[in-house]
Amino acid sequence: MKTLSARYRQAHREAKWAVGLALAYFIWWYISAYAFAPTDAISTLPELYFGFPLWFLLACIIGPVLFTALCGLMVKFIYQDMSLDIEKESDHE
Repeated sequence: MKTLSARYRQAHREAKWAVGLALAYFIWWYISAYAFAPTDAISTLPELYFGFPLWFLLACIIGPVLFTALCGLMVKFIYQDMSLDIEKESDHE
C-alpha cells in the first residue's frame, strides 16, 4: 500500500468499522440495560444470574467482554499496518 489514495481508502474503511462497532456497543448496552430491566422493581425482586440481575449481567459484564473481543478481531483482520512515508502516484497529485 504505497499510494496516498490507497492509504486514505484504508483509513476511511478502518474508521467506519470503528464507528460501527462503537454504535453497536451503545445499542447493545441500551437494549440490554432497558429491555431486560424489571418493570415492577418495587414489588418483586429480579431473578438473579450469578448473583446479578439479567440486565446488569448483559449490559455491564457480558457486553464489555464481547465487544473487547470483537475489537481485537477487528484490529487483527480489518486494520492494516501501513507506512507513513509519502510516495506520490503521479505528477498531478
